[in-house]
Parts: sequence; structure tokens; C-alpha cells
Amino acid sequence: MKEFIIKPEHLRRIELWASTTIFVFSVFFLVTYTVSNNQYFFDEAKISFNYYENYFFPQLLRYTLLFLSFLLLNFRVVPQIIERKRLAFNIAIIVTLFGLLGLFSGIADTYSKEYLFREYSYDQLFYNHVFTKSFVNAFWVISMFGIYSVVKYASIYLLSNSATISSKYRIITRDSLIAFVLWMISIFIMLLGDADGELILAWAIVVPSAILFYCYSNYTLLPDALSKRNPFRAYLLKTLLVLIISFVPVVFIILLVTHEERAAFRGSFFNSVFHLFLTAPLSWVLYKRRLQSNEEVVGLQKELGRSNANLDFLRSQINPHFLFNALNTIYATSLNENAERTGEAIQKLGDMMRFMLHENMQEKISLAREIEYLNNYIDLQKLRTEHNASLKIDTRIEQNPAMLSIAPMLLIPFVENAFKHGISFREPSQIRVVLEIKDRTLNFDVYNSKHEKADNDPESERGGIGLRNVKQRLQLLYPNKHELIIRETTREFFVHLTIQLPCGIPVAE
Repeated sequence: MKEFIIKPEHLRRIELWASTTIFVFSVFFLVTYTVSNNQYFFDEAKISFNYYENYFFPQLLRYTLLFLSFLLLNFRVVPQIIERKRLAFNIAIIVTLFGLLGLFSGIADTYSKEYLFREYSYDQLFYNHVFTKSFVNAFWVISMFGIYSVVKYASIYLLSNSATISSKYRIITRDSLIAFVLWMISIFIMLLGDADGELILAWAIVVPSAILFYCYSNYTLLPDALSKRNPFRAYLLKTLLVLIISFVPVVFIILLVTHEERAAFRGSFFNSVFHLFLTAPLSWVLYKRRLQSNEEVVGLQKELGRSNANLDFLRSQINPHFLFNALNTIYATSLNENAERTGEAIQKLGDMMRFMLHENMQEKISLAREIEYLNNYIDLQKLRTEHNASLKIDTRIEQNPAMLSIAPMLLIPFVENAFKHGISFREPSQIRVVLEIKDRTLNFDVYNSKHEKADNDPESERGGIGLRNVKQRLQLLYPNKHELIIRETTREFFVHLTIQLPCGIPVAE
């Protein structure tokens, strides 16, 4: 599943193979199975039946139309509509395709349903019936594909952004998102298979309400109940209260669809019983298991993750190319002036190296030290790029932060990435860094312009290790206490990070 999200071409390849396989097998069975159910209706109407004319070729035409329509819509029209490209043209294609499906399906039905001729007083009534039904079926086909596209793209979005959604809206869990995706797929399959209307209605109400109850239980009911003397009894009582309150709203929802009062009360009662005896106990078991699993795994996961992250950080941060450039710049500066700036640059570089060797290995450091390291890095980069007149560097970094602590080197990857990709000596470039602290919340924005890198640029080989690593560290060190938003276009890159920081400055060991 992860591969489908990260690389959508995998999903497209599976869709192509699946649709082609279904088409090939349909044609294969059509060729090998030489008996048609339609023959019974022809014999009953006392009309001669020709297998190829009245069954094989009409069915082959239908299969081919459906297969080609799927390829056109799924791999060209819908992706362009999602990307908002050539909207009018693609809408025209959908309308044209609807017309062609209705027309050719109607032509096929005039042969496959020729036995209906005798039920109408004259031929035009038969054609009106056949073509009306064929256009209704064409509309149904287009609608089903529209539902499939909505389900597919909504599923990809929800699963690929599940971590961000869960961190922003704590009531929503990844489990609930997966359950919602599976529910959408099941509803689509029911509609495609023309399932019973009552079954679809029950599934459309019970499952979403179960997901909502599960989310609410994990967010409020279960944490509150576990603090009581008798947790399960407290949880059960609150569950009964929630189900009683929700009984009437569910009745109205069902009543709006069915317009039958008895069916509405019966459906709402079934919904409440289902959640009381299945959803509520299952939510309790899953929550308890997750707590137990977290107690056993989280500590080890943090230590292993932090160790690996720190090692990767040492590899991904201040890289040799930057150090060599900085030292070359310092050497050139020392030849042109009286060594004041040289001494300052060497001091900044020394502070950075000491920070990397010592403080970077601590679990937490003062926010002031992290900002000092950030300023040293930016100052050295300004020194290195001061002769680039097309580069504009704008920094607004709060210099006297509150008595807060932070994990070391959480901020520098974003700034390093900005200087790596945001500088060009051939066209205007811009880098902007803003750091503000409000109460105990750190707000950090980094913006840079983007430029194409030369083929021989050594930085092009690094592949964003630092950004991947800092995301991992944020998840490990600040779960549910941070928000990371990254927006990227062909010309711009923007990062917004907020972290809720603990008070107090750690004492160095």
C-alpha cells in the first residue's frame, strides 16, 4: 500500500493489468462458450436466432466499449481534470463518450434484444425503448466510474496524509482513516453489484457511525474511563449515554432516505445495539492493546530511532562540500583584509563544529544554543555568497528566546536545504528564514526560490536525507505536539513548522 501512495505509477500499472485481464478473459469466455441465454427468448418469440449476430458481436462491442472507455477516462481524462488541465476539452470528451456509449450500446441491443420487436405495435416504439435504456446504462457507467475515481483519489489522499491529519486532528486516527477507505470501496462494490437497497442503506449508516464512535472513544471516552476506579463500567455507562443521545438523530437520517417511520426506528435500534455489543467492546480491546504495546515498544523505538537519526544527521548535515567552501572563503578573505573577518568566521565555524561534536549528542539543549548554531550557519553562508548580487537573504530570528529546550539540530536541515536549492548565480534568488516564539510555541518558516542544478553538482546526489530524517525525529520526539507543512512548486519551496516546547533548560552531562 505504501508503494502505491509514494509511487502512483504502481497503482496505474495494476489498474491497466487488471482491466486488460478482465477484458481478455471476458472475450475468451465469449469465444469459448457458444451457448447464449438470449436464445430462449428468441425461441419463445418464435424468431430465428443467430449466435454471432444476436449475441457474440453485440457482447464483444459492449466489452470493447467499456474497456476503451475505462482506459480513456482513467489514464487521461480524469488525471487531467484533477490537475485542472484542459477542463473544457475533457468535459467535452466525457459528454461525447456518453453519447457514443449510448449510441453503440443501443445498436448492439437492437440485435441482442431483437425478440422484443413483437411486443411493440410498430418498430419506432422498439427503438425508442432500446435506445432510452442504452443511454440510461451509459449514464450509469459514467457515474460508476466517477464514483470509482472519487474513491480512489480520496483513498490515496487520506492514506498518504494520514500522519499529518492525525497530528492536526487528534480525534482522527490512522485506523479510522483506513476503515473509512475500506468503507468507501465496499459501498462502491455494492453499487456496482446492484446490491439490495436496504443492505446498502444499513451499511452506509452503521459503518460511518461505528468509525465516528471509535474515534470519539479513543479521543475522550476511553482516556477518561481509564482514570476511574472501575474503568470498564465507566466506559460502558458513557457509551450508553452516547447511544441514547444519538438514537433520535439516526432515526431522522434514516427517515429522510426511506420515508418509513417503522424502518427508521428499527434501523436506529439495530445501529445502537450493534455499537453497544460490537463497536464499543472492540474499541476497548484495541485501545488497551495499543496502550500495552506502546509501553513495551515506545521506549526502545525512541532510543533506536534517536540513535539512527543522530547518526544520519551527522552524515546529512554540514557536509564536506560546505566545509571546504567555507574554509576556502576564509582563506580568500584572509588574503584581502586584516584578518578581523577571518577570525570571526573561524570562530563561528569552530563553534559549529563543537556543537556538532558535543551538544548534538544530547537529548535536549537550550533553544538559545540551537538559535546560535542557526545564526552561525547563516552568517557563514552569507559570507560565502556575499559576492552574489542576485541573492537576497532575509532573516528574522528571535534572539532572546524564553527558557525553553529543544532537541538539537531540528531546525538546521530546513535552512541547509534552502541554501542548497535556493541559490543561483545566473538568476535572482531569495531565501527567507523567520523564527518566532509565542508562549511555548515555536513558529519556524523557511522559504527559498528553486533552480535547476547542474548535472555535475555534488549536492544533487544527497537526495533530501536531512528532510526525511527530521520528519522521523519530529514524529519520535514531538508526537502530537508539532505541525509540519511543506509546499513545493517548480520555482518555490516553503516550510512551516510549529513545535510545542517544554520549559526549562537541560543541564549538560
